[in-house]
Amino acid sequence: MARMQIATEASTWLVQAKDFLNEARRLKPGPERNELRQTAKVLREIAKLETASAPAKKLDRRRRS
Repeated sequence: MARMQIATEASTWLVQAKDFLNEARRLKPGPERNELRQTAKVLREIAKLETASAPAKKLDRRRRS
């Protein structure tokens, strides 16, 4: 059941990435738009790494108990 909760929760990083992409879509093509898109890309990567590390953190907590 815990896995389903993790899968349905929106990461803060992903929400921020979405906001950056929405802002980038409002801009005309150019350096500012590209910078926002790159920032969103980095935030998505952070979210991916955070998701991958979440199971490891749970295992570590179980070992300490």
